[in-house]
Amino acid sequence: MITWIIVSSALSALVAGGGSYLISRKLSHANLEVLLEQSKAKAKAIEYEAERILQESKIKAKELELESQQKYERETAKIIKEYENNLLDFKKERLKETQKIEREQCKLDHERQLISKDKNALLLEQESLKKLKTTYQNKIEELTQKLTTISAITKKEAKELLFEKIQEESRQEIAQILRRQEKQLKEEAKARAAYILAQATSRFAGEFAAERLIHTIMLPSDDMKARIIGKEGRNIKTLEMICGVDIIIDDTPGVIIISSHNLYRRSIAVQTIQKLIEDGRIQPARIEEIYQKCYEEFEQNIFEEGQRVILDLGLGNIHPDIIKLIGKLRYRASYGQNALSHSLEVANLAGIIAAELGGDYLLATRAGLLHDIGKARTHDFKGTHVDLGAEIARRYNEHPVVLNAILSHHGDEEAKSIEAAAVCAADALSAARPGARREVLENYLRRVSEIEKIALSKMGVLHAYAINAGREVRVIAKSEDISDDESYLLAREIAKDIEANVQYPGEVKVSVIRETRACAIAE
Repeated sequence: MITWIIVSSALSALVAGGGSYLISRKLSHANLEVLLEQSKAKAKAIEYEAERILQESKIKAKELELESQQKYERETAKIIKEYENNLLDFKKERLKETQKIEREQCKLDHERQLISKDKNALLLEQESLKKLKTTYQNKIEELTQKLTTISAITKKEAKELLFEKIQEESRQEIAQILRRQEKQLKEEAKARAAYILAQATSRFAGEFAAERLIHTIMLPSDDMKARIIGKEGRNIKTLEMICGVDIIIDDTPGVIIISSHNLYRRSIAVQTIQKLIEDGRIQPARIEEIYQKCYEEFEQNIFEEGQRVILDLGLGNIHPDIIKLIGKLRYRASYGQNALSHSLEVANLAGIIAAELGGDYLLATRAGLLHDIGKARTHDFKGTHVDLGAEIARRYNEHPVVLNAILSHHGDEEAKSIEAAAVCAADALSAARPGARREVLENYLRRVSEIEKIALSKMGVLHAYAINAGREVRVIAKSEDISDDESYLLAREIAKDIEANVQYPGEVKVSVIRETRACAIAE
């Protein structure tokens, strides 16, 4: 019985467990179907969203493409319009330049015609003077014969009497003839000279640099002064000895002054001190080390400077030692005018002037660049810069025209070529332009005083005034002693005396002024 009950209970439990399993399986299957449906719905939603985003992206891409196309077309149209405007402006400017050149050519042709006409007139005048001279000689011979026949004097005495009389009576006539001839020659030369100088100065404009004899260095603090001086002045003595400059330390806060006539040494000293201040270690051994580095840098820099100048001027085949001397001219000054800047001015002006006169442009440029090369060595060797420059030119086998330009630009010998003459003219033009040079007050006053003294020493001069920085002297002559024609001769005499006795840059213009005043009183 008990066994039956147990079996029945087991069967019941088995039936119940199988039913539960079946029910659970059906429920799980139903849940899976629901989840599957939900997943399919989500997948469709995602697919729809993706298609929508894709469509929007395509639309946006088309819009961007259209906008880019429009922007490209606008920029293209703008560039084409600017190009057309620039082309039109260029054509207008070119037309203006062409018209300007044509006007200048017409003007030049007209000036040439005038010069040719004046030249022909001068030739006719010279022919008439020759005829007049022949007539005078015949008259003199005739009068001499008559005087010899009539009086008891010899032929030689008669000639002397006639010459004295003719010279006295013909002084004004000679002055008039000289004045007229020189005026014609000046007008002929002036047109050509003005054209050449205008071409040269308008085609080249150099910068002007004037060097001072001192350089001020700003210190970060007053304590640095004591460190530069050093214990018992050892540092400052070492600096002055190695650099070859004077170092001035006064009560001015935060400043020391470097003084030297040698611009090259002064520049090296300035850079040495600046590097020592940056480094902070100021002692004799360190000073020597820093100075040596700065010296080597400057030597390299001046060589590169010389190469740059030669490259800019289009010159070639120059010895490396001369290239180095050209760069060193940057640290040399004359009357406050930088020697390298002056040499560049002369080189460019001489080349242009020589080219206008039919000479060799490059040779004149080379001669102009090297005409003052001796100034790079005047601090280290004895002699004038002309002698030193000539010695350099001979040593390195420079062209004879270059040597002649070096010797002739200060009158040591005559200019033997167009190129050398162009260098002389360009040197005077560069040195004499306003602002090119500074001059010591004492020298200026002495020169002005000498010019006035020469003018006042002439007979018939009432007053003399040197004006325009000594480049012009105006002479007031006594009208009762000097005639109009004699005033012209007086001006020539004063000019010759100034040339012989006064040292001056450029030229000095002499103007003689006379007037006659008639005064009467009605009572």
